[in-house]
Amino acid sequence: MRALRYDEHLHLSHDEPAPTLDADEALIKVRLGGICHTDLELTRGYMNFRGVLGHEFVGEIVQGNEQWMKGTRVVGEINIACQRCEYCLMGIPSQCLHRRTLGLFDYAGTFADQMKLPFANLYAVPDSVPDNWAVFAEPLAAALQVIDQVQIKPTMRVLLIGAGKLGLLIAQVLKHTGCDLSVIVRRDKPKRLLEKWGIPTIDSRSESLDSLRQSAHVVVEATGSEEGFALALNSVRARGTIVLKSTYADLPRANLTKVVVDEITVVGSRCGPFEPALRLMERRQVDVESMIDGCYSLDHAEEAFALAAQSGVLKVLLQP
Repeated sequence: MRALRYDEHLHLSHDEPAPTLDADEALIKVRLGGICHTDLELTRGYMNFRGVLGHEFVGEIVQGNEQWMKGTRVVGEINIACQRCEYCLMGIPSQCLHRRTLGLFDYAGTFADQMKLPFANLYAVPDSVPDNWAVFAEPLAAALQVIDQVQIKPTMRVLLIGAGKLGLLIAQVLKHTGCDLSVIVRRDKPKRLLEKWGIPTIDSRSESLDSLRQSAHVVVEATGSEEGFALALNSVRARGTIVLKSTYADLPRANLTKVVVDEITVVGSRCGPFEPALRLMERRQVDVESMIDGCYSLDHAEEAFALAAQSGVLKVLLQP
């Protein structure tokens, strides 16, 4: 079968072996995959990755079990947990001590004709949610994790730094809390989308950034850059909260004395709940279609990655 691999260089393999299933795994035909910023970072050396890329997907069951019938459309949680360690027994499989991660660590990814995933990781896609929406389930779930971890009240001032693919989803989720939300943006297209959704923006080049000093109860940092982290520290109030939503390729320098003196809470936030993500799309409470900038066949995956790597490009999809 075909699969997009990174083995010191990005290439499409035409003779990848079909997945070998364990008893608890489904065989899935991939209908659509989404290129994530993390996928791009993996091709730049992040985590010394080697293997089949991809973790955002919608597919259909080819080989299932009594619960998961053939032809069922599914999306899936990316953490493959051991189900035995202390975190798994506490119901926190995303922090499994022995976890493998779909398309990221020790488990082949979704940019292929077929893939596998444990039945426990699967979620059925509602009939009313088309494939090009369902493929956003994983990043939308990650966006929802922000409000699952941190209580955001309607009376709070919230600042979101970064309006990329994940940032735009987080912005739509935060809007539903009724908080006083502003998003710092650098590019025109995210600015236009946010304005269409009724979400206030602040230009990252604006002098008004100076007025943000210690203004926000909660700051969500979604740039994954040293500058974004520094701005978050500058903008959060004493005893406020910073939510870090992006991984950092390099180690950012930060004034940690401010964290201590101002008693700031720093929260790392990763994967999130799939069921409410699917529900938001089913009820048309988020707009994901406006974020799609291209869709390529798997045979043209390298072109898709080249587009996805360009500045200002949002979601690029791959269709086997």
